[in-house]
Amino acid sequence: MVCAVVGGRDFPPGFKFGAATAAYQIEGAWNVSDKSPSVWDSHVHANPDRIIDRSNGDVASDSYYKWKDDIEIASKLGLHFYRFSIAWSRLLPKGFANYISEDGKKYYNDLIDGLLEKGIEPLITLYHWDLPQVLQDLGGWTNPLISDWFADYARVAYSLFGDRVKIWITLNEPVMFCDIAYNTGALAPGVYSPGRGSFLCNKHSMIAHAKAYRIYDEEFRPKYNGKVSLANQIMWFEPATEDDVEITEIARQFMAGMYSHPIFSKEGGWPPVMERIIAEKSKKEGLNHSRLPPLTQEEIELIRGTYDFFGLNFYTSRTVLTAKEEEKIGPWPYKGSSDIDVHLTVKPEWKNAGTKWFFIYPEGLRKLLVWLKKEYGDMEIFITENGLASYDIGLDDHDRVEYYKEHLEQVLLAIQEDEVKVTAYTAWTLIDNFEWLDGYRSKFGLYQVDYEDPERKRTPRASAHYYASVIKCHSLDIDNIISDEL
Repeated sequence: MVCAVVGGRDFPPGFKFGAATAAYQIEGAWNVSDKSPSVWDSHVHANPDRIIDRSNGDVASDSYYKWKDDIEIASKLGLHFYRFSIAWSRLLPKGFANYISEDGKKYYNDLIDGLLEKGIEPLITLYHWDLPQVLQDLGGWTNPLISDWFADYARVAYSLFGDRVKIWITLNEPVMFCDIAYNTGALAPGVYSPGRGSFLCNKHSMIAHAKAYRIYDEEFRPKYNGKVSLANQIMWFEPATEDDVEITEIARQFMAGMYSHPIFSKEGGWPPVMERIIAEKSKKEGLNHSRLPPLTQEEIELIRGTYDFFGLNFYTSRTVLTAKEEEKIGPWPYKGSSDIDVHLTVKPEWKNAGTKWFFIYPEGLRKLLVWLKKEYGDMEIFITENGLASYDIGLDDHDRVEYYKEHLEQVLLAIQEDEVKVTAYTAWTLIDNFEWLDGYRSKFGLYQVDYEDPERKRTPRASAHYYASVIKCHSLDIDNIISDEL
């Protein structure tokens, strides 16, 4: 492979490239040793029809046994870091911190040590949607005590792995395990409670994150000097017409602001426009109190400022129209709770990817990065997920190559022209995985996984060669790609 020398599209010194996975999506071994069921284990077993191909994560990519293969792949790609998640129910099978699984501890220690031996930095996500079922039986994220349960779990993880792990994500995409889960009932835990369960989950997840951050800050940062934040998935919203500018900004607050304003804004608390609208809607519904649980001043102060960087997951965008009554939908394209009067659509030139919710608009990433800087200040931004879903097109995934190229170009423009402090980029995902409701139909992997093969053979796609070339050259100026390098 030859790196160009023309310059101009080089990433800054110290910029890091990585790839990500999540425990339930790749590990398999769902009932090995003393691991207990997670809400996703329970959900897919009880409701196989919810998954488009009636599959599950019982074996998935078999990474519980194939973790050495995953490390080898990460090494061949030249990754600076590998983001993976801990399965809470594998490390703490009873959900609580009074019993730590020796098997779970060994698995994650082996993975961490194996990565470090290859010079790859481990980045751990504490929670990627797979709550222990024993905690869901007690109310899960709608129980206010969960913030303490999560804080105890975080302390265990920091104690066991903090000497080697310097970057932590507390929660991955609360917009998904709160808003989408409770407003549709489709995702685990399969509870349908629009506008109520979702808002309880919102509040308790913010407090859980804050407690986990404070524990690290007070007990572990002096020893290990790491960084902690959460990862928010945010769609970029832009107005469909000039008349939709105001409603578009409101939509941004309902998606991005709900999980960012309490943490990253100077004043803290819920976005004021969100509080006002939900209070008004609740009153019209005949309720004496807003469905959005208030944050006390003590809780506002607990949550505010609990970050060392902004973790951003970005995939797609929407245009926003003021909705007619029959068109009202939530901030995502689903029917359910509708506290915001918008209709989401896309521009005709935006290409559809390999799943119905996914439309490609690379410029949306740069615009979102600029908006985040304007909204919350000149903070470090860590892109914790970005990638393309496609149906199984084999190894010649040139659409994914183009997706990465176009989005990395937008990241570079945001850095060079808009002076946004983006310091890292994470490809989703390292290998094909169980893609939640889409089962194994949607493929995100840089590496293809053969699910017909008991060995779950991993094979690099064209996108893996491209990404490895970008990493090696630290630049988008790449002359050619030699396919046999991986």
